[in-house]
Amino acid sequence: MHSFPISEKDIVATDGIVVLDRQGRIMVCSEAARRICGCPEREVRGRPVSDLLWSPESDHRYFRECLDAERTFSNLSLTLRGDGAERIPVVASLTPLKSPERPCAGAVFIFRNPTETAFLARRLQEKTQEILDEKNKLEAIFNSRIEGTFTINKDWEITSFNAAAERITGFAPEDALGRHCWEVFESPVCRGGCHMEGTLKDRQSNGPRDLFISRKDGQQIPVRVSSAPLFNAGGDQIGGVETFQDITELKNLETHLEERYHFRNIIGRSRSMQKIYMLLENVALSDSNVLITGESGTGKELVARAIHLNSPRRSGPFIAINCSAFVETLLESELFGHEKGAFTGAIRSKPGRFELAHRGTLFLDEIGDLSPSVQVKLLRVLETRCFERVGGTRPIHVDVRILTATNKLLEREIQAARFREDLFYRLNVFNIHLPPLRDRMEDLPLLIDHFLRRFRGKFGKPVTGISPEAFQVLKSYDWPGNIRDLENAIEHAFVLCNDGIIRAEHLPERLTHPGTDTKPTTPTGADTPLKSAERDLLVTTLDRFDGHRGQTAAALGIDKSTLWRKMKKFGLL
Repeated sequence: MHSFPISEKDIVATDGIVVLDRQGRIMVCSEAARRICGCPEREVRGRPVSDLLWSPESDHRYFRECLDAERTFSNLSLTLRGDGAERIPVVASLTPLKSPERPCAGAVFIFRNPTETAFLARRLQEKTQEILDEKNKLEAIFNSRIEGTFTINKDWEITSFNAAAERITGFAPEDALGRHCWEVFESPVCRGGCHMEGTLKDRQSNGPRDLFISRKDGQQIPVRVSSAPLFNAGGDQIGGVETFQDITELKNLETHLEERYHFRNIIGRSRSMQKIYMLLENVALSDSNVLITGESGTGKELVARAIHLNSPRRSGPFIAINCSAFVETLLESELFGHEKGAFTGAIRSKPGRFELAHRGTLFLDEIGDLSPSVQVKLLRVLETRCFERVGGTRPIHVDVRILTATNKLLEREIQAARFREDLFYRLNVFNIHLPPLRDRMEDLPLLIDHFLRRFRGKFGKPVTGISPEAFQVLKSYDWPGNIRDLENAIEHAFVLCNDGIIRAEHLPERLTHPGTDTKPTTPTGADTPLKSAERDLLVTTLDRFDGHRGQTAAALGIDKSTLWRKMKKFGLL
């Protein structure tokens, strides 16, 4: 069988065409005809067509009848003679060349090799299947994306719509395809500053942008949108593609965090709290250092976060560190970072909290527990805004706002030579003192209502209020742990309450029977009333949690290492 020189990449005409003159000589031989016969054109031009036929005696009659009688033949089964004397079966047709009132001038001989045609048909089928497989792969990728994705043409008509887009919008692809994109999404910015307008106009991708769209059921949902232009193989723009992601959960989380630390969540209407609100509004807009003072549990970190979230630095990081939670050697590394090999265990370089808070806010809690050596280094950073990592030599410059907090009286610490006076004045540009709960009991109803709403959502219990007897117990208590202590008491009551009203028996026993608290008769190591009160609070809280140090430290608002040092100080270990 004749082997024809055709490769997978060849897209060629399968029909050979030969033009004959009146005598049956070859005048023109097409490329496909030469390929099928395996003969160069110069070797066949001018030769009689019978030279191409395997059986000229039997097959030549068709040519004579076509030229002499001007007959047309189709679907002839002929055998051609190849260049190497191979037999080449072909299917052929003969058509006379004639015009009105003139004799036949020749004929057109058209033929094709069925074997070659079958091969090309097979290759076409294979290529078609490859294209279909690739199309199915692309569709699978398109529909497996988490982001909703759709494309439009230059007339703004939707040409594709993936499964995620259907899930987010509620529109099935058959409902969206062919419609203008604004008819599906109905965003307030549609046809007036939408994301895709800039993409189609500037032929450039547009980065993420948050906006609202309308679902099919009319619900407004927030989405994060990106878009890019679409081009054909010739580089002409044919439309655009847009991806969008439902960010409802993200927005809810952001709203929750903002509300959690907004000024309005610092609960209170007392005169002392009104003064704090006025001070917070002014302090938040400045960039000055702030010292927040008050007893444990009064909400110092809550105030610090509120200042940050309402300041021009709100988009920057808020980094908090408890200065009493680290020993002196580790605290310096935590604040300023360290280089690899600076000390045992420093297996890699690590940035400190000052670096992490660059262009944001650094909150130093329990600032009164800083050692003298760290105080000196902190003072230097406050003056120059420059420091070096532990074990490093390269100066690092930072842009950080400093907020600090303490439950100690720093003036007394200065008198006792435990705190530097110059550092105190650096930190205390603005002072916000949070009053203890016992000094603003008029805020107690608001605080109780606030915690009732919070724990209703947490526990799923329909607790709507508190009985007069229980309120009187709460009002009569001294609240050494302040707001945190009240929050724990309400949570304790929620666990025990199985009806709609919190009663006195649901409250912790330390509130209803204060006489059961363990009171030390001889306060070891407590040579001042202040130390005696501190030891009493430690003993009471430890008894409350059956000696559990983690729960005790959390209730007191201090780190477990600080609790351990205080227990050691008062001989409670």
